[in-house]
Order: sequence, then structure tokens, then C-alpha cells
Amino acid sequence: MHHYSILDLCPVPEGSTASDALRHTAELARLAEGAGYYRYWLAEHHNMPGIASAATAVVIGHVAAATKTIRVGAGGIMLPNHAPLIVAEQFGTLATLFPGRIDLGLGRAPGTDMATARALRRHMAPEDSFPTDVMELLGYFGDPAPDTSVRAFPGAGTHVPVWILGSSLYGAQLAAYLGLPYAFASHFAPTHLEEAFEIYRASFRPSQWLAQPYAIMAVGVCAAETDDQARFLRTSQMLAFARLRTGQPGKLPAPVADISAVVPAPILAGVEQALSCSATGSASTIRRQLGSLIDSFKPDEVLVTGMIHDHAARMRSFQITAEVLSDLRPRAAA
Repeated sequence: MHHYSILDLCPVPEGSTASDALRHTAELARLAEGAGYYRYWLAEHHNMPGIASAATAVVIGHVAAATKTIRVGAGGIMLPNHAPLIVAEQFGTLATLFPGRIDLGLGRAPGTDMATARALRRHMAPEDSFPTDVMELLGYFGDPAPDTSVRAFPGAGTHVPVWILGSSLYGAQLAAYLGLPYAFASHFAPTHLEEAFEIYRASFRPSQWLAQPYAIMAVGVCAAETDDQARFLRTSQMLAFARLRTGQPGKLPAPVADISAVVPAPILAGVEQALSCSATGSASTIRRQLGSLIDSFKPDEVLVTGMIHDHAARMRSFQITAEVLSDLRPRAAA
């Protein structure tokens, strides 16, 4: 493990506003920078009252302006929602404003429901153009040939690092074929994590962008002073995920003492499976859980995420996690 980083969905808890969420994201990013996190990624989701990062490139600029050294980027931009040239101009502008600090992770899913996807795209093409769109985008970030008729200004020559994101085997295969770094969304879809990493590493082809495979494992984390406190705080995310799965997305709910009393057993079992690539507890407990995940999957980088209703508790969770990962990194490297 070379680095540890944060994925932030810019959560909007019940009783607060999107303005609060954006302010809290900047505060968390500053904490992350001081705590040794390497990068701070934000994710594109739409039509979700509990997530304030829909205009992802704008929020990335907000976070980059609030920090000084940490890398900031998208984990990710849902490329089917956008023309590659628009993405190149947005991230080329960010890279011009914050040189050497901007990452661009690309996803193939819409990041929303189909009605919202149609509202975003207006004219939805039936074919899957993701691989060609990725290549087009890479071309915009490169050094253009003299006869190139369409260029990204800003963007051309910025060489913004591009990542392939995925929760299935498709992204692993594409990232390996193109020779790009890869991040697996194991924080909500852990089923194929091991196989995806195996495919990516075994079939990776060196490229002008990357000489060796580089894989990120996303992990949900909820850390607190005690195991009981952490388990209580985590019920917010579990309840939010259960509501999303049953078609009732909303703001991040307050934690509950007994989640089994408010979520039906079959739904709760599905939530627990989806969120099983995680660590919950005190520092000693998450050290054991994270250490086991790192030993099992040997990621080049760990990307931690966590939705906690109380902002101070969320800040403390990421502080504890940074201390644990700082201790684990030398062991993982050895």
C-alpha cells in the first residue's frame, strides 16, 4: 500500500442543508491534508437529496481552493452523462488552476435512476461508447498534433491522470487493456473485488500513461472511541442505503439504536453484504479489520469513505482512520 485517500459523497444529513454539506466537505478536506491522506475524491450522483456533489467538477474546485497540497479529483465522473470535450475542458481548467493536483476517475454507470439519466443526456444512445469516449478524452489531455481540428482549451497538454472506475469485471478489463490505473468500488459492491484485481493485474499492458498496474480498493470506514459508538454511528449509512435500495432516497438519517427494528431482515441482509468491505469500531478494531483487507487484496492504495450524520464524529472517524492507516502502510509495503 503506497497511499491512503478519501472518497467523499458530500453527504447532506437530515436537519442540515447542501450549503452545510459543502462547507463540511472543505473542512474535512483540510483535515485530510493535515492527516496524511494522499488524495480527496468526490463522486457524481444525481437526483439524490442526501448527496451534494452532483456538480462534481465545481465541488472539486471548491475543495482544491480550500487546500494546498492534497490531490483532488473525481471518483468519479460518470462519462456517459457528458461529452468528452466538456469533461476535458472542465478538468483541464481545474488542472490549470491547481497544477499537479487534479485526478479524473471515470465511471460507466449513470450515477442515478434512468429517468434522471434521460434528463441529463436528453438523447440516449443505445450503444456503449465508453471505451471510445475514454480514448477521446485522453486525446484531449495530450499534446495535440498541429493538424488537430478540435482541442480542449484549457485541457490540451495538461495530461490530467485518468482512472477507470468499476464495480464489475468490465472496468478491470478495460483499464488493463488501456494501461490505466484502476479503482474498484468495493465499498458498495465487493462481490467481484478479488477477481477484478486478478484480471487487471494479469492482463495489464504498459502504456504511455502507466508502466505497471496500480489498483485502488475502496473501503467503508466508521471509526470512533469505542466499538459500540462506531456501530451506532454506522447505522446512518446502513439506513440510507436501505432506503435507496427500496426507492426512497433522502437525506442522511440520524443513527438508530436498533437498525433491525426499522429495516426488514431481507433488506438489511442485502445492505450488510453490499457494505461488507468495511471496518467499523475503535482504533484497535479497525486496525485489525483494515489490516486483514490489505493483506488479502494487496491494494496499491486504500480509498476510505464513510457517511456519518454528525459532522464532528465524521471528522474524528477519518482522523482515527488516518492514524491507523499510517501505521499499516509500512507493514503493507514490507
